[in-house]
Amino acid sequence: MTSPLTPPALAPTFDARQLRQTLGRFATGVTIVTCVDEAGQRIGLTANSFNALSLDPPLVLWSLRQASPSVAAFREAGHFAINVLAESQVELSRRFASPVADKFAEGVWSAGQGGAPVLTGAAAVFECASVQAQDAGDHVLFIGRVVALSDIATPPLLFHGGHYHLLGEIL
Repeated sequence: MTSPLTPPALAPTFDARQLRQTLGRFATGVTIVTCVDEAGQRIGLTANSFNALSLDPPLVLWSLRQASPSVAAFREAGHFAINVLAESQVELSRRFASPVADKFAEGVWSAGQGGAPVLTGAAAVFECASVQAQDAGDHVLFIGRVVALSDIATPPLLFHGGHYHLLGEIL
């Protein structure tokens, strides 16, 4: 028996491709999420699955595919940084989404809280203490408590419909 709060499970009427296409109608910012693994190696990847979660306490979340080779490093990291990319950083986004060996060879990086790499010139940076890693379907949700932040007055890079976009003003 189901309660009013728990609807019966219904089979989806769409496939994964349709879901991905429809989710792509939602414009997002583009981030490079970084941490340092147990061996001291810098880890980073491009992600657009970043969201605010709470103002009090200050929490953010992002998600990563369970199959990603970086999952273990982020699960074990005590800190991570969300680097919100500026429009001028589209090539860095592509670099961190690729399998290139030394992703950090491009861009100007410094060690932030807990050593997590912070990108100079990013539109915004959220330095976070790891709070929780929660399995959710084929992804892991990472929740972090914001311990430091910064931003500059520059337009962010956007992603919509499978493509990068620049922010335009409505006149």
